[in-house]
Amino acid sequence: MRVAVTGTPGTGKTTATELLASDFEVVHLNEVIREQELTTGHDDERDTLVADLDAVESWLGDREDVVVESHLAHEFDADRVVVLRCAPDVIERRLRERGESAESARENAESEALDVILGHAVQNHGEDSVYEIETTDRSPESVAAAIEAVIAGEREPSAGTVDYTDYL
Repeated sequence: MRVAVTGTPGTGKTTATELLASDFEVVHLNEVIREQELTTGHDDERDTLVADLDAVESWLGDREDVVVESHLAHEFDADRVVVLRCAPDVIERRLRERGESAESARENAESEALDVILGHAVQNHGEDSVYEIETTDRSPESVAAAIEAVIAGEREPSAGTVDYTDYL
């Protein structure tokens, strides 16, 4: 089985997946993209690498019993897709604390409020494969436990349960 853990930057994907007690391999896709140079160039406006999605898909191959973690994870084949959600103002603060520009932090916060990643995940995988986990007031350990419940099949799909439109 392949599980994608995705969400807007700042929702806690990397932190939570590092705490998983599952036997599944955890692939931090952003690291792989950098290390394997699976890019098509650099976006100067956003000061970020542009992932070569075909190259990433090829690199992933037919890996099984894996958790793929990245804000891009929902773009690839997966049996279950976990979308971590977090209050936009918290995302904005976290990203600023990481050194992101105010513009980038605000853009990501607005994307979260507009359900951009959730929408893509549902479009690519269907509602029956998408599991939203609200992370704003949860510990990383609690988020990891919720992901483990998805992996174990102990949680029902839950797309569309989080709403941040009041941020807009």
